Amino acid sequence: MSIRRQAFQIITGVFAKHGAGEIDTPVFELRETLTGKYGEASKLIYDLQDQGGELLSLRYDLTVPFARYLAMRGIVNMKRFHLARVYRRDQPAMNRGRYREFYQCDFDIAGQYALMLPDAEILAMLDEVLTKLGLGEFVIKVNHRKLLEAMVELSGAPLTKFKTICSSIDKLDKEPWEAVRRELIDEKGLSVETADKLGRFVLLRGDPQTLLTQLISEKVFAGSKAGEAALQEMELLAKYIKELGATKNVSFDLSLARGLDYYTGVIYEAVLIGANLGSIAGGGRYDELVGMFSGKNIPAVGVSVGIERVFAILEEKAKDNPYVRETQTEVLVATIGSGLIGEKLALARALWDVDIKAELVYSENPKPQKQLSFALENLIPFIIWLGENELKDGVVKLKCLYKETEETIPRDQLIQVLHERINLYKSELDQGLVKYAKLEESKQQEEEGGEGRKQGESRKQGESRKQGES
Repeated sequence: MSIRRQAFQIITGVFAKHGAGEIDTPVFELRETLTGKYGEASKLIYDLQDQGGELLSLRYDLTVPFARYLAMRGIVNMKRFHLARVYRRDQPAMNRGRYREFYQCDFDIAGQYALMLPDAEILAMLDEVLTKLGLGEFVIKVNHRKLLEAMVELSGAPLTKFKTICSSIDKLDKEPWEAVRRELIDEKGLSVETADKLGRFVLLRGDPQTLLTQLISEKVFAGSKAGEAALQEMELLAKYIKELGATKNVSFDLSLARGLDYYTGVIYEAVLIGANLGSIAGGGRYDELVGMFSGKNIPAVGVSVGIERVFAILEEKAKDNPYVRETQTEVLVATIGSGLIGEKLALARALWDVDIKAELVYSENPKPQKQLSFALENLIPFIIWLGENELKDGVVKLKCLYKETEETIPRDQLIQVLHERINLYKSELDQGLVKYAKLEESKQQEEEGGEGRKQGESRKQGESRKQGES
């Protein structure tokens, strides 16, 4: 849970830094609220029926409930974030971070603002979130819904087939173009000429500014007013994300075709490079979704981080890290000798009262070694030792386990000293300076054992080759 807690803290910290307030919505909605919003994905909605006969469904995402929230309250502008569980009647795939119940972390900006400014901030914020999470190399793919429509139109395909064509194009992150081309011809009824024209569009990707320059200079979308207007929006977006310092991980990818029906403008999706996990975040502009509930359109743009896939990556990376903690305990209150349980409880209470995270071993007269082992196993940085001599002298012994130092502190100075030591510990922890001698010894032994195994295997292979040559 410590990894999940840290991930949530990073994400919500970035969300709050960008000025968003937090909201919540019910876990279920009227079925009519959700139907017709998700395209082919609508089949994954969980349907319910309550005792009064109303048709209800578990929420599929957090965007549609947010739009309904704005419409019902008559809100015309809002910047919000929302962390909550959503539900999909899907086939679970644990190794790919796919579940039927999982968390999403959403950030949205609703309201009438200057073109592309909210979109650029959301992309920059997503880049910041994924960088701070330390997941590894990633790319944020960006496209525009109107460019997809223009590609279909200029390829000679009827717009009535737009959704079904996009569902095929969306497979290009998993399948080669030849497989998608075959599906478009054999299953979707496109001619060979139309499919090939479409292929010349969807295989284009690269640096936003470079690709935009190419598309404009070669007049790739000439003849489509919607396509040319979308290119102008993408130019503005590229300019803004450059000024926000967020271009490094962004790719303009004309094959990106997110399947949700409510998108109207820029769309984006983040994936880890070299990972077989699908997208870890996605979103886009949905200017007409609120109007489906209120009759009044409110422009909006947002992003959703698929936190369960993030957890899977972070937990895998932390699997062999002995310094990952399940708790945040800062101090273990320990005793030497018998009959000191009352003093131990009183001291623990005093620490809790000043927000110091403290624990004690649940035994009336625990042995010192048992308490020391407990602190080391749980990577608790400090132990307060309390014995009869310390009580008599009005002091305690404060032991720092990761530095292996001990000092005598007067009781009336303990809280002040502890706060100073804990603040120093947190600073050193952030800098990677907190090391426990026993853990470092174990790591070294494992590394040496691994090297020994490799050398042994190499020796055996060499001997086998020699025998084969003879």
